[in-house]
Amino acid sequence: MKFSNRILIVDDAIENIKTVINVLQEDKFEFSSAESGKQALSILFDDNIDFDLILLDVMMPEIDGYEVCRQLKDSYRWKDVPVILLIDQVNSDIIAEGFDAGCTDYITKPFYANELLARVRNHIHLYHAKLFFKHQNVSLESRTRYEQFRLLSELEANQKEMIYILTEIMEATSDETGNHIRRMADISRLLAMYHHILNEDDVEMIYHAAPMHDLGKITVPAEILHKPDQYTPEEFEIMKSHTTNAYHLMRHSKHQIIRSAAIIAHEHHEKWDGTGYPRGLKGKQIHIYGRIVGLADVFDTLTHSRQYKNPWNIDASVDYIKEHRGTQFDPELVDIFLENLDELTAIVKIK
Repeated sequence: MKFSNRILIVDDAIENIKTVINVLQEDKFEFSSAESGKQALSILFDDNIDFDLILLDVMMPEIDGYEVCRQLKDSYRWKDVPVILLIDQVNSDIIAEGFDAGCTDYITKPFYANELLARVRNHIHLYHAKLFFKHQNVSLESRTRYEQFRLLSELEANQKEMIYILTEIMEATSDETGNHIRRMADISRLLAMYHHILNEDDVEMIYHAAPMHDLGKITVPAEILHKPDQYTPEEFEIMKSHTTNAYHLMRHSKHQIIRSAAIIAHEHHEKWDGTGYPRGLKGKQIHIYGRIVGLADVFDTLTHSRQYKNPWNIDASVDYIKEHRGTQFDPELVDIFLENLDELTAIVKIK
């Protein structure tokens, strides 16, 4: 299956278009450009050109970026193509309106070359993965039952492999390592195995979906994501958006693993007492997948170093989990955690 690797850049400032092309040309993308929303819609709906990504300025005369985005998302041809908004400042109202219009992500001007290149690469990889899965599903329709079973098995394996490729993309944008992601998935699977309401399918689902819990961090500006100091209230609001951004990226998937990952990404920072984010869910309003991954993520993070903290020892980490039973964590899950502590600590000791 061949992809076009063509990007449409829409900005009423020609200097911005030139800057984007200069940054991205090292990856040998192909480019088209428009200097107004009207011209962009003409290219998209009148010309026979395929695009894998659209970089779209918000503030333009006549037709702004929001309206362009809304028309794209109402179109069968363009509704799945990722749209990154180009904004002049980080403003929660601008960002919220952009997501309501259907944009996939945003980036602020002036552009940081590494951030722009990383985000463009990430979203094109995600889009290509979506096209790949769609193509594979269509090709199944004309196969015999045996061929369908074999190809479905291969497709499932490809999906799982793609998930780990996507998590590696996420790792490149944050200080999370591949070992953290694998340990956290193992912890989540173990907690799910011992939970009385979950079956083998749930256990397998959590194991493969958990690694995508922080995929939304690819949408957080690098200067915030890698800030070693405490966030300002405004920066923390932007950081928290990684949960909802990931949910919007994955929630419409036809694949159960990706839909489960969307739930996990959305809810793994919720807390049992309702003080978590992004929605302040309480108790069993939080999906069991989110509750499990939330505990697993905290335990592994406490026991390993990050750019903002040194590792805690096992005893201190376990004490933290105990102390937050019924506030941050599901009490029943904490009980399961403590009953199987030897197995869990063996996982976090893996480097």
